[in-house]
This record gives sequence, structure tokens and C-alpha cells, in this order.
Amino acid sequence: MEYLNKLVSSINAPVSISNLQLNNRVVMAPMTQESSVKHIPGKVQVEHYGQRAKHGVGLIITEGTVIPHASANGHFNVPLMYSESALSGWRKVVNEVHRFDSKIFAQLWHVGGVREAAMPPEVGVPAVTPSGLSAPNIPNGKKLTIKEIDEVIAAYANAAKNAQLCGFDGIEIHAAHGYLIDQFLWQATNLRSDQYGGGAKNRYRFAAEVVTAIRDAVGPDFTIGFRWSQWKIQNFSARVFQSPEELAPFLQTVSEAGVDVFHTSTRRFWEPGFEGSERTLAGWTKAITQKPCIAVGGVGLGNDFLLGGPSSASQHVYESLIRGLEENEFDLIAVGRALLADPAWFSKLNQRSTQNNNHVLA
Repeated sequence: MEYLNKLVSSINAPVSISNLQLNNRVVMAPMTQESSVKHIPGKVQVEHYGQRAKHGVGLIITEGTVIPHASANGHFNVPLMYSESALSGWRKVVNEVHRFDSKIFAQLWHVGGVREAAMPPEVGVPAVTPSGLSAPNIPNGKKLTIKEIDEVIAAYANAAKNAQLCGFDGIEIHAAHGYLIDQFLWQATNLRSDQYGGGAKNRYRFAAEVVTAIRDAVGPDFTIGFRWSQWKIQNFSARVFQSPEELAPFLQTVSEAGVDVFHTSTRRFWEPGFEGSERTLAGWTKAITQKPCIAVGGVGLGNDFLLGGPSSASQHVYESLIRGLEENEFDLIAVGRALLADPAWFSKLNQRSTQNNNHVLA
């Protein structure tokens, strides 16, 4: 299994993001747990993130954390990034991750139009959206006024500053999957005709202003990540950008606002981003921005060698990963469900390579 050795060598290479040095190129993807009782991270979260750090994951991105805005949350028992109780819990998480020499980002989240008013901690507060829609032609909540948009932007900045004070190594802005920022980007849910809607440049404005406000709050040296996607929870086949030429102005705008690293969320990282080219969406993101990029989607799933030998499908996935890293198409790979199922997934991968080499030498 020569490709296994090449894979392990590729993903164990150190990499820099902004002023951060990561031990390897493996990222724990953000995954909602709904296990923070009353929205306060506790012992469960300390162990959850700490175990992945213990087994060598270079960068951990937390599940989405709720910014200090009344309409931000859309789930039960997801953690806040405000209140002294929640921030005290996060300090313990950060300390545990740092104990194993890993880095950790807090993902900042506002669900926008997919919120239900019955959701805590602000029960009865309606969703807020660009145009009062949760999905194309599906009304929910209320349309944000300009004043309310300013308040949401300030809430993102406050959450980022809270994360910085807790000792996080950076934050990631959740601008993907059909949540609030993505609802501004998506023409089907942004029907505004003011400075935040209409033409493409106006639809990017909210995202860029969130980045700018966060950069102003945390200063020049704190790392800012930005997760974006074509697909939405409302529509897996949605495409905001039909070509690299449409994508470029958006990515350049948010990059110039202060993003250090992009996280391109796809369901299968190896698939081409656009017709006419084999380049992945992560590859296009890096080519356009010249910033480090995290790819994600499908790593560690299925009948791979950790479960008793590679299938042709899994070998294709890992060979695509090797090629993407070696050809500098992207810089890091995020692993979600495999790490959720097994905190030792990465260390087992390394062990399997060592055992393979020992067998060959013997």
C-alpha cells in the first residue's frame, strides 16, 4: 500500500496559517453536537475536543457557537460564545487542546432564516433574514433592517473578541450551508434592493462587513477563517456561483476584508468545482485568493484501509488527497464523521502506515 505511506507523509507535513504553525495538515471539521447542557460547554466538550488533540489532530474547529444576538441560535444545547459561564467552559476546552500541542478555532454561527421561534435561549424571538425567507419562496421570520444588520455585525465582532480572550488560536466565520451569511449571498433568499441586495457586489457586502468588524475587534495577528459552500441545507444542489469568473469577485472581496484561511465546504472534496476543469472548489478558492485553504468532504468514510483493506473507491479518495496536497491545490484536509466516530482515527492512520513499513522491512 504505497499510497498509504505517501498519504501519511503528505498529511503529516507542518504548515503555517497566518502566524500559526500547525503540526500537520489534518483538521477536525466543525460538527454540531447539541451536548452543551443549557448552552454551556462542560466536561463533555473538554473531553470531546481534547481526545482529538491527544491523538494528534493539528487543528480543531469547534462546532458552531452562538453569537450574542437574540435570533442567532437554531438548535438545542449548542454552545454560546458569550456569557461568563460559557466562556469559562471554553477556556477549559482551549487549555485541554493546547495541552496536547494542537490548535483550536471557534466557529461563529448565526442560523438566520432556518431558526424556529421556540428555540432557546431566546424563546419566542423570530428568525431574521435578508428578505424574510428561510429558503426560496418559503417565508420565515422577519426581514432585517439596516440598523438590525449593524447589530448582527457587532454581535459577530463581540463573539470573535470573546473567543480571543478565551485563548482560542483563531475563529472561523460560518458563511456556508444556507445560514445567515449564506442567505445574503444566495440570490434566491436575498431579494433586497438596498446596499445589501440586488447586484452580486451588494450581496457580498454583509459577509465582507462581518469580516472587517471582526478584524477590527481582534487586531491584525489573530487568525480569521471563512467557511463557504455552494450547497445549502435547503438545497444540496444549489449553486450561487456558476463559474470561476463569478466566484472570484466574492472571494477577493472577503479575502481583502481580512480572511487568513478559507474552508471550502463540499460533500466530496475531490469533485471538480466547475465544468471544463478538474480543479476542485478548494483549488479554485486557493487559486483566486492565494490564501491557505482547507478542503473537506468524504475523507475517512466507507470501507477504507482502517477497516480492513482499501476499496477501489477509498483508494481513489486518498490518492486525490495526496495529489491535492502535493500539487498545492489546497493546504489542509478537514475530517468530520470519521473523527466523530473515532477520536483516534488520525493516530490509527499513522500506526497503520508504521505497521505496513515494518511488515515490508521484515
